Amino acid sequence: MNRQSFLVVGLALWLGANANGAAPADPPRIGFLTPVPESGPDREGFRQGLRELGYVEGKNILVDWRSGETGQELRVLAEALVKGKVDVIVTTGTPATRAAIQGTTTIPVVFAGVGDPVASGFAVSLAKPGRNGTGVSVFATELYPKRLELLHQLAPKARRITYLLNSSNPLTPRFLEATEIAARTLGVRLQTLDARNTRELDVVLQSLDKNPPEAILVGGDLLYLAHKAKVAAAVRKARVPAIFASEGYHEYGALMSYGPSLREAGRLAAVYVDKILKGAKPSELPIQQISRYELIFDLRLARELRIDVPRELLARADKVIK
Repeated sequence: MNRQSFLVVGLALWLGANANGAAPADPPRIGFLTPVPESGPDREGFRQGLRELGYVEGKNILVDWRSGETGQELRVLAEALVKGKVDVIVTTGTPATRAAIQGTTTIPVVFAGVGDPVASGFAVSLAKPGRNGTGVSVFATELYPKRLELLHQLAPKARRITYLLNSSNPLTPRFLEATEIAARTLGVRLQTLDARNTRELDVVLQSLDKNPPEAILVGGDLLYLAHKAKVAAAVRKARVPAIFASEGYHEYGALMSYGPSLREAGRLAAVYVDKILKGAKPSELPIQQISRYELIFDLRLARELRIDVPRELLARADKVIK
C-alpha cells in the first residue's frame, strides 16, 4: 500500500469510528415539577410514555424530579430548573404549572393534568395555546356530581355527606357549586371541611375521628393527593363509605375512586415532550382534554369495613381489586 492509499484508508477508518463510536451529544434534560412528593400514577405514566417513545432515563434523556408543597416552594424549584437551562418543564397540577409558566416565557412547559388552562391564564385557547405552555387538561366539573351520585348509590342511607376540599384552589367554587346542586337533587346534605395547607389538613383529618361523617367525598385537589397515605388512613379509620378522586389512593387503602386516569395524563405528557424535542412549538400544539375516566373498587376494604357494594356498581367498574 502506497502512502496516498494508506492516508485514504486511515481517514476512512477515522471517520467511521467517529460516526459510530463517538460520545453522543448531551441528552435532553427535562424538569418534572409537582406538589406530590412521591411517585404516583402520573410519574409512572410519564416514564412509561418515555419508554414507549424509545427514551431511556439516564442515557438518552435526563429527568430532574422536583417536588414542593407550597406555592413559594414550587416557585423556587421552578426558578432552579430555569437557571439549570432544562429543555422542557413538565408539571402536574395548577400550582406547579403556574410556578413554571411565571418562571419562564421561553422554556416549553408541558402540563400533565391541570384544571382549566385557559381560565388559569396558561393558554389563549385549547386549540392553539399561543404561549410556551401546552399539555393535558383534566377539567371536568361534571365529575363531582358523578362522584356524589356513585357514593349515594353505595350508601343510599347516608343523609350527610362530608366533602373534603381546598378553598385556595381557584376551581373549588365551581366544583362546590356543582356538587351542592347534585346534593339537593339526591336529597342529601353536604358538609364541607376545608384544608388549604398541611396544618389545616391535619385538623380536618382529626375531625373525621372526633365527629364521624356518614359518608366521605375526597376532592381532587393535589394537597390531598400529596398526602394520600395519611388521608386514606384517616378515611379508612372512620369506617364509612368514601369515594376518592384518584386511583393513587388505592395503594394505601381506598374503597372506591372515580376520576381521570393520571397515568394516561402522564403518558400523554411524554408525547408532548417528544414532539417539542423534535422541533414542535408548544404554542401550536393543541391542549388535549383527558377522556379516560376510571371507576375502581377495592373489595378487600369493602369486606374489612363490612360494606356491601351493589352488583350494578361493580358491573360498571373499570377495575375491581379483590
